[in-house]
Amino acid sequence: MTEIRPEGGAALRILRFPLVLLVLGFIAFLVLYVATGLISRLLQIERNTPQQLLAVIAMTLVGLGAYKLFQRYVEGRRDVEFAAPKAGLELAAGLGGGAAIFSLVVLFTCALGGMTIDGLRGGPGQIWSMLAMAVASGFYEELIFRGIVFRHLETMLGTWAALLLTSAFFGLAHIMNPNASWFAAFAIAVEAGIMLGAAYMLTRRLWLAVGIHAAWNFTQGWIFSVPVSGGRAPEGLLLTSRHGPDWLTGGAFGLEASAVALVGATLAGGLLLSTALRWSPAVPPMWVRR
Repeated sequence: MTEIRPEGGAALRILRFPLVLLVLGFIAFLVLYVATGLISRLLQIERNTPQQLLAVIAMTLVGLGAYKLFQRYVEGRRDVEFAAPKAGLELAAGLGGGAAIFSLVVLFTCALGGMTIDGLRGGPGQIWSMLAMAVASGFYEELIFRGIVFRHLETMLGTWAALLLTSAFFGLAHIMNPNASWFAAFAIAVEAGIMLGAAYMLTRRLWLAVGIHAAWNFTQGWIFSVPVSGGRAPEGLLLTSRHGPDWLTGGAFGLEASAVALVGATLAGGLLLSTALRWSPAVPPMWVRR
């Protein structure tokens, strides 16, 4: 008797293998992330205006809808990472946590003599550009690195390999940034890779990680006028200056490449990670589960 297979059965199984989904998802949403910046330029939207922020929010909503459609029609599952229940609470917790952690980094850097706060700027500075950057980087980078890459690597290789590889990949993704160095990439991999990976592991949703990422970037850029991942120091709320060795100030890359941020953010990430593992044990590799 001839077995009747569902139409496209073998092709569908290949399509939904984690490695295939990882590659497809990574490419699709990286293109959307790049398009977020290109569309603003094509529409000739002036930088540091409310219109710039609105354009980024619109592209973020497009990305959110695309992710849900990708889950439904390509992966064949319901969207869990951007589920609505607890979204507001987790996003708020992430925003507060990201701002608090970076503020503590600044506090300790000042206490060690590596930074001073000289006063308030007499205007909003580059608030709209910083908000747009924070929204785009927080949403798309967490969607790509944790929602796609981490999740599928964990399915194949287990939790520990997924955390190690995504952290390393996240650090390497910053090596092409202006003023980057191998130490800066290492610092990003350790301090941000562990913290953001643990935030995802804790909730198995992306809202907390998105909030931490966006607030970390916005706080360093607009609140403290510090370069964000190697960019030019923006005009933020506070007038600040950094002075001293690069290990203390992060040099031209910014405080993310400092020993203070490396220690502080890694401790915060370790706390999140230990909490996540208490709630749910690490996932073993797929060959062990089988």
